Amino acid sequence: MVKVVKFGGSSLADAGQFKKVKSIITSDAARRFCVPSAPGKRFSTDIKVTDMLYGCYALAKAEKNFTAELEAIKARYNEIIEGLGLSTCLDDEFDTIAENFKAKAGDDYAASRGEFLNGIIMADYLGYTFVDAAKYIFFDDNGVFMADETHEALSAYLSTLENAVIPGFYGSYKSSGKVKTFSRGGSDITGSIVARAISADIYENWTDVSGVLIADP
Repeated sequence: MVKVVKFGGSSLADAGQFKKVKSIITSDAARRFCVPSAPGKRFSTDIKVTDMLYGCYALAKAEKNFTAELEAIKARYNEIIEGLGLSTCLDDEFDTIAENFKAKAGDDYAASRGEFLNGIIMADYLGYTFVDAAKYIFFDDNGVFMADETHEALSAYLSTLENAVIPGFYGSYKSSGKVKTFSRGGSDITGSIVARAISADIYENWTDVSGVLIADP
């Protein structure tokens, strides 16, 4: 039995939520592959990290100073890291993000960093291998998802791993390697892509938001 588990932003908003997620994953040895979203709101008036990234990059595009805004995002992640008692350091990643923002790497790149960074933390916390989705999930030059090429590459690599964390929401243009995101909610799509790649028995899409699903997804 092999399961893929995807967790939304509200389920990974802070260290306390990460701890809940780990308890869910470790309660079942079949849950070997995890797809995380970016941190969501910690409270009703909070701002999702993805929205913080969009705002930060908008300043970069306008050639305005975005240092304070990027530091605020870094503080969100450091709060999670400290709350989990990890030694993970994202300084180099944030230096790279700052340089790419200055070089105007694109809105998709900016938005994808939320999942990318959360994936690094989650992999460290679980002791799983981190897999950068940009290296295995592909789009053509028109932005159309390349299902067969993605399946071949991702399946080949994941088959070599016992456990892995694959960030949701993004991949890359196969020809250039430039980051390309799915539409909002795209982490759900990543979860299904990963489930297909490893021939998972079950794909679990977890959320802590109250509600009732009344239609076949």
